[in-house]
Amino acid sequence: MNPKTLLNVGAGHRASGAEIPLPFRTPDWREIRLDIDPANAPDILGSMLDMSAVADESVDAIYSSHNIEHLYPSEIPVAMKEFLRVLKPEGFAVITCPDLQAAAQMIAEDRLLDIAYQSPGVPVTPFDIVYSHRNFTGRDKPYMAHHTGFTLSVLAGTLRENGFQACVGKRRPPFFDLWVLASKSPQPEELMVSMAAVLLPD
Repeated sequence: MNPKTLLNVGAGHRASGAEIPLPFRTPDWREIRLDIDPANAPDILGSMLDMSAVADESVDAIYSSHNIEHLYPSEIPVAMKEFLRVLKPEGFAVITCPDLQAAAQMIAEDRLLDIAYQSPGVPVTPFDIVYSHRNFTGRDKPYMAHHTGFTLSVLAGTLRENGFQACVGKRRPPFFDLWVLASKSPQPEELMVSMAAVLLPD
């Protein structure tokens, strides 16, 4: 049996330490890495806004980790249209991004520059969560800046408004992130919850 295809959008470099979720790291799945930065040596060089190198209805799943916040609000519908275009009819997306609700709690406590959590080798503050990490942005990589943000309800609502038919998600306040599973086709809530229990981290 041929493995299913996972499109890792904004994959980064393999040496960065970022990994796809554990359930996808099996012989049942084949990862295709798409990234905007050629230095990351992706399988496909491209943007979420233009994945024309990926055929219609050709992937079983999409993994999008900490990249939708780099889009402008007006670009979100464009990216979601591309996600839905390349997904097979029964395909789904696993999307994770910063949790602005968790960051806002620290900001309200006047802890804007306190360390919220430790990314691999890099401390992350609420300032970094909202605006992007200062070490990662610069004139040569303006696409690393954050231009939008989400709470769980806003993220789920945005996905539904832009064509995903079913959506479940969770907050992980200690990690300052959101995780959402979104399906291209209508699915029973019970199935979505059971899939999320497998695909989304604790």
